[in-house]
Amino acid sequence: MGKLKQWCLGIAVLLVIAFVASCGSKDDRSWKGSGKNSAKDSVKMNLIDSMILKAENAKDYDRKFFLADSLEKTGDISMVRANYLRGSALNSQKRKGEAEVYYKKALSVEHLDDKDLIPYSRAARTLAQSLSVKNDYEATLRVAMPAVEKLEGRDKAQSRDLAVLYYVIGSAQMYLGHDKDAAQSYENAFNHYLTSISKKDTNGSRIRSAILGVNNITVACLNTQHYKEGKKWNDRTDSLLYVYRLRPDADADFCDRYRARIRLFNALTSYDAGRHAEAEAAFAGFLKTDYAQTEQGQLDANDYLMIAHRYDEAAKNFRTLDHWIKFRGMKMTLDNISMYLIPKYRANIGAGHRDSALYVATQICNAYDSALVWSKRDDTAEMATIYETHQKEEELQRSQWEIEKRGHEMFRQRLISLGIGFVLLAGFLGFYVIHKRKAFNLLQEAYGQLEEATTARERIESELRIARDIQMSMIPAANLESEGLDLFASMTPAKEVGGDLYDYFMEKDHLYFAIGDVSGKGVPASLFMAQVIRLFRAMAKHHYSPAEICNRINDELTENNENGMFITMFIGLVDLTTGRLDFCNAGHNPPVLGGDADGGNFLKMIPNAPIGLWQGIEYEGECIDSIKGKPLFIYTDGLNEAENPDLVRFGDDHMLDVLRETKFVNAMQVVETLKRQVEEHRKGADPNDDLTMMCLKVG
Repeated sequence: MGKLKQWCLGIAVLLVIAFVASCGSKDDRSWKGSGKNSAKDSVKMNLIDSMILKAENAKDYDRKFFLADSLEKTGDISMVRANYLRGSALNSQKRKGEAEVYYKKALSVEHLDDKDLIPYSRAARTLAQSLSVKNDYEATLRVAMPAVEKLEGRDKAQSRDLAVLYYVIGSAQMYLGHDKDAAQSYENAFNHYLTSISKKDTNGSRIRSAILGVNNITVACLNTQHYKEGKKWNDRTDSLLYVYRLRPDADADFCDRYRARIRLFNALTSYDAGRHAEAEAAFAGFLKTDYAQTEQGQLDANDYLMIAHRYDEAAKNFRTLDHWIKFRGMKMTLDNISMYLIPKYRANIGAGHRDSALYVATQICNAYDSALVWSKRDDTAEMATIYETHQKEEELQRSQWEIEKRGHEMFRQRLISLGIGFVLLAGFLGFYVIHKRKAFNLLQEAYGQLEEATTARERIESELRIARDIQMSMIPAANLESEGLDLFASMTPAKEVGGDLYDYFMEKDHLYFAIGDVSGKGVPASLFMAQVIRLFRAMAKHHYSPAEICNRINDELTENNENGMFITMFIGLVDLTTGRLDFCNAGHNPPVLGGDADGGNFLKMIPNAPIGLWQGIEYEGECIDSIKGKPLFIYTDGLNEAENPDLVRFGDDHMLDVLRETKFVNAMQVVETLKRQVEEHRKGADPNDDLTMMCLKVG
């Protein structure tokens, strides 16, 4: 009865809409040119949108489908929107084959009006993604490329929809071997993601979508073994995640999940490049995240464990697979067999678990038959929908032919599945025999490789020591004492070389100073850091304001920045005579002004964006009339995010407590006290980031 009442209510509302529409057509003649007609249309469209949204929120997808039919017949919504709503309703009911038919009808429009841009782009995006998931890459391109041509350049087109379309185009091109075209499509996707997040993002949904999208590009690169390209996109994901983490409303679980994925992908790309020690370190970082302890995280970890030949650990993780599949209600399709069961078989073979491997082989054979049946059912459902919506007699004959063809195909596939079972068993036995024979040869080879690796490691360590010496020579002396000024700074890289920096420049009674944190670590970050120091000194010597220095450094760094590196900076200019502080904060941690005498507090300021991400940003500067007599403490996140063995962070509150409780003697004493406190907090754990601090006080 409740369902019947909802349908009756829907019909009644539709009659009201039809009445309003008829009145509107009459008013068109009497109010022509008065502007009242558009107001009536707006009220009617709001009512329609409210009805559709109500059905969506109630998960009443049958009613949503009914509304699409009825509203299209009365002319209140267009063919494009009606077919998108039908496809969306069916897609929500997991009737994906039927949904695709209506998405294709929505995309069949020749001339696209502005009012249809959103339903058109959503239909194109959803259909292209669905085809891509089924590995039908030619069909993906046939849908996505014409859609992009119609949407690109339209002011009202959604940047996020265009970004997703370019991503699926790039993935299809990469899987088809068109690497150069794929690289350009991915760049187009990235640019549209940046455009979307440069707009007002009240709840962070836009930047989360961008992080997800760029992460998907990384996955596509790794799946096609384009590890170098994948490293670039993984670094860009890391950059976007860093910006998102600066938001006060950042979701902690989201940050943990994608920090984990970034570390896992770093492990995969480093291993492929032969940097096995770096890969192991990245994987160890992944294991420290909360996400790594989940069932999904354990299955993701197997991507690395398998390529690193850590089969025993992978086989252990795969023990949770059956529970995970049951919990998610996942069907064992052909794709899922390839993605989960076959790697599980290989892990058990590699670990020498013969009984488990035989059990998984049986699972594969049984699941293969069921997967073929489900595939046949999906194809039959799609054919039935086409039959209802197009030419009935022609599609009926075609569906019969398809059924017969599928019957023969199913028989052939069953024979293949039996063959696969025998091949798997034979492969296992062959592997077991050959493995023993090869073991001795591998031992001899390993001894020779050990000697070569030792020599190479010593050479690399020597080169890194030289690089560290060069880097440390670029920063000024730690201590600067002048009349009316006490300044001390310290920089401790987490690795041999790092990406933090500090610098200062004195001219008469004016002091320029800066502290920064480059995205990433190691040699690439150190090279980026060197470029920033050079630019800062050049700008300071021209007496630019801190905000103008940020603008000019950003213009330089965003040009040809293919790796997406960036830096957070705090740049200040102090007049030692008056104590006036002009400053600009570019996405950096807020400094602390004050100390034991008056209680230190974080500066409240405009955060601005990190430097190097987007061209044309105008940085805003601020000033404080006088900081005389108050110590100013500036730092990088290697301080407040320092972790102990239990992954507990040092924290902002702990840092403030130390500054407030430390009686100020001089700047060096403040920095050294905090450095000692951080070491005590770590309790022997390796530093997880570079640590740089600066304290200054104007007398």
